[in-house]
Amino acid sequence: MVSVRQTHLQDDTNNVEQWLEQFCSDAQEHAQLLSLFQLIETLGKRHSPLQTQLLRHKGIELIEILAPMNMDFETLMAAILFTLVDSDWLSLEQIEEDYGASLKLLVSSAISMNAIGSLSIINNKLDGNQIEKIRHMLLAMVEDVRAVVIKLAERVVVLREIKNHDEETRVLVAREISQVYAPLANRLGIGQLKWELEDLAFRYLHPTTYMQIAKMLTDKRLDREKYIEDFVALLQQALNENKVQAQVYGRPKHIFSIWKKMEKKNLSFDQLFDVRAVRVVADKLQDCYAALGVVHTQFKHIPSEFDDYVANPKQNGYQSIHTVVVGPEGKSVEIQIRTEAMHQDAELGVAAHWKYKEGAAGSKGSGYEEKINWLRKILQWQEDVAESGNLVEEIKNQVFEDRVYVFTPNGAVIDMPLGSTVLDFAYYIHSQVGHKAIGAKVNGRIVPFTYKVETAQRVEILTQKEPEPKRDWLNANLGYIYSQRARAKIQTWFKKQDKDKNLAAGKEILDNELKHFDFTLKDAELAVARFNMATMDDLLVAIGAGDVGIHQVINHLQAKLNKQPESDEEVLQDVLSRTHKTRKSKGDQVEVEGVGNLMTQMAKCCHPVAGDSIQGFITVGKGISVHRADCEQLKALLNNNPERYVDVAWSSAYNGVFQTKAKVIAQDRSGLLKDVTTILANEKVNVIGMGTRTDAKTQLATIDFEFELNDIDSFSRLLHKIEQVSGVIEAKRC
Repeated sequence: MVSVRQTHLQDDTNNVEQWLEQFCSDAQEHAQLLSLFQLIETLGKRHSPLQTQLLRHKGIELIEILAPMNMDFETLMAAILFTLVDSDWLSLEQIEEDYGASLKLLVSSAISMNAIGSLSIINNKLDGNQIEKIRHMLLAMVEDVRAVVIKLAERVVVLREIKNHDEETRVLVAREISQVYAPLANRLGIGQLKWELEDLAFRYLHPTTYMQIAKMLTDKRLDREKYIEDFVALLQQALNENKVQAQVYGRPKHIFSIWKKMEKKNLSFDQLFDVRAVRVVADKLQDCYAALGVVHTQFKHIPSEFDDYVANPKQNGYQSIHTVVVGPEGKSVEIQIRTEAMHQDAELGVAAHWKYKEGAAGSKGSGYEEKINWLRKILQWQEDVAESGNLVEEIKNQVFEDRVYVFTPNGAVIDMPLGSTVLDFAYYIHSQVGHKAIGAKVNGRIVPFTYKVETAQRVEILTQKEPEPKRDWLNANLGYIYSQRARAKIQTWFKKQDKDKNLAAGKEILDNELKHFDFTLKDAELAVARFNMATMDDLLVAIGAGDVGIHQVINHLQAKLNKQPESDEEVLQDVLSRTHKTRKSKGDQVEVEGVGNLMTQMAKCCHPVAGDSIQGFITVGKGISVHRADCEQLKALLNNNPERYVDVAWSSAYNGVFQTKAKVIAQDRSGLLKDVTTILANEKVNVIGMGTRTDAKTQLATIDFEFELNDIDSFSRLLHKIEQVSGVIEAKRC
């Protein structure tokens, strides 16, 4: 079952002062924490009493969650300051001024954890700014685990607070937490937070199922508690008689884990083994196996339900012995056996090992190996999210799966594309480091420039005094560099060195082409401004370096100096006069997954067609807007509100038509529009609107269509036929 609030403090400052005493024995620390609650009251004078009360209670609950997890005093301070910065009541600069750089850095790292929410967007293309935020978040997580723990605790508080909010709010928050934050807590082994995140999110996402399981637990609660009480006494007596140093406890059950096991094993509630559960906590490791021997001697066990996570720990470090036995009355009981240290690990996870009694100094002294292990846990977490289908391909490719994270000699983390070499690493440090590189070491061993780095390696670059990159580094077949970033820096260096050579080459290329078209060098000056060049020499250098294509220059000169084709206005009017009346769709177009009875509407910005990859966006008061997955407007909406994403799919029962748009780009010529519209007529396409325009500079024509189609397959077939028309460069959907 989920946790509940431990305290319900009134607005009286004295109550807060007394309450803090249970968490702070040090008088100075007690006074500093109390001053933060007084700061909330002071800042609250510029805001509503309700906002002030919510922030006060949020700070109280964060301390109640974090203090029992043995988090240090600085973490408790940072948690309260985090809520103030996150609510725009306080700035990071003010924190640095009043509380110091160390606390400001921790709060800033906790704020960067907000980027985790972007991971709950499915199949959505993220822009560079979002990706950079996620990378920054990842590096902050590596540097200081406390930032992650603060954010996870804050999500628990938010889940508690939204109990009485509207369904839309509960669903949006719960989906994000169940998809990303709960798997993160699980991967980091923080059981105290994991269970509550999972249970509360499950309660909001599947309220009916949650209440059914809760009712089944409640209906037989008294009988079950009496049974467990008797079983604990019986097992404790057996351990004592065998002189095994261990304590037996009843173990709370969590509704989400019950449901998950019912789903995974296709079992009914009565068939579950672990509805009745106890835990044995031993003093030493040998006592765990001694206790196991007593359990299996005392009761018949079920072999298929035995797991030794002590000998084979889970990937998140979890250790415990699990067994299921047949107890009195033939009822099954699940037993977990572990040491006290293992129990602390299971409840606190990584937080059990990161003791910050010296603040930021503790972080820096944590050691190289600890940071590597912590980094590996974070990278494994993304695999959990990816396996559940909740991690977008864009993030997998650009942030996690296709990235490597390596360390500089002083311990800084550098992230690069998977496949990067030590020479790539040099250019990621600085352009001059790459230009001056003459050798490299990985974990103290000399390696060639073609050596591909791996996550958690330490890389050192050996340099000379003067920059001297080699042209061979740009040869893709030799494998010196992998990243476009390094390649661009090397190319820029050589371009600066080769300006005279490119000038001569560009003049020769241009002269040859001008002769073919009977143009002069004087005519070519018309292209200087078109390509944003200051002088004719700049244009020649760009042509010689390959930055400007010679055909682009010639096309521009033709557009400037030759006669343009006649207008196709008559053809356009003829096509529009033959359009049919718009047909109306019947039946439900899409199906929405897991968010209740919200209405849907097709987005007018991208006109989805049956067969398109689609996504839903929960609007305010207008239900769900259905967009194409590649819709730019959807991308902007999700950039600001990623939590409003929702799964949608085309309904198999829908058989109507869809309005959509297309654009044709072609070399401008006489008869172009007639050829394109002939295809539309042959395909019996219902044209709703059409427009044409030409660009004299590029000598290109653009034709915009709006028409009706049944599905994406007929649309693709139509575009393919249009692309076969002479002079058509591209036919694409808008």
